[in-house]
Amino acid sequence: MKSLLAGAAALLLLVACNSDALPPASGFTTVQGTILDAASNQPVAGAVVTIDTVLTATTDASGKFTIEKVPSGVADYTVQAQGYKIVTSSAQLEPGKPFELDLTLAAAGH
Repeated sequence: MKSLLAGAAALLLLVACNSDALPPASGFTTVQGTILDAASNQPVAGAVVTIDTVLTATTDASGKFTIEKVPSGVADYTVQAQGYKIVTSSAQLEPGKPFELDLTLAAAGH
């Protein structure tokens, strides 16, 4: 009986460790980029970049931002800054491959 249990446990361990038997990991990536003014091509400091309504970053004085540990797959994003039109779109993110999100914002009212 003991050897039967040991054999069954070894078989379960072998199946569990076989990468083909496990679902693929969703993985994570980094989203980074630069937000510029569409008219002047100057950086937009203080723009808020939001991914899937929960992950956010604010651009620095150079218009740059980084959001780490973003789940791979389709991600919806929004970029907004005072005095500019809001940009909303989506992107396909691949695990382990940083995604570059460089955008220009148009002034509100134009």
